[in-house]
Amino acid sequence: MNASEPALTGTLGLVRWIGWAQRKAAEDWIRVRELSHEQAFVLGYLVRSPGAIQRDIAQLTRTSAASVSSLVQGLERRGLVERRTERGDERSKRVYATPDGAELVAGFDTAMAAADETILAPLDEAERAALHALLMKVTADLPQPTRS
Repeated sequence: MNASEPALTGTLGLVRWIGWAQRKAAEDWIRVRELSHEQAFVLGYLVRSPGAIQRDIAQLTRTSAASVSSLVQGLERRGLVERRTERGDERSKRVYATPDGAELVAGFDTAMAAADETILAPLDEAERAALHALLMKVTADLPQPTRS
């Protein structure tokens, strides 16, 4: 760490450092697959929620319909998603991850669990339990994080 970077020694600074390590692991995993963070997120969402409409994706990602359209077009060009019209409603297109798209993002949860294990490696089981209990106490009265 150089002089221009803030020292991460305060309690919440250390928590942010852990969050940074998790995010870096995720970004590295995504970069290897030649995806942006947004593309990986949308692909993961479509694997869990096949047939989403672009408006729902825009709401979830907190972005514009035009941005989602561009993102989906890019994934479509790579063969990672496909848009299908529904019978009886030719105006509404639903978006699905293709098998290639699903395969590309498969393993993300496992990779993140491995990153978490690396982060927590210096702690024994009792220390992990104590850390968990303390974090549960700190977060007990905080609002739950949301995507909205």
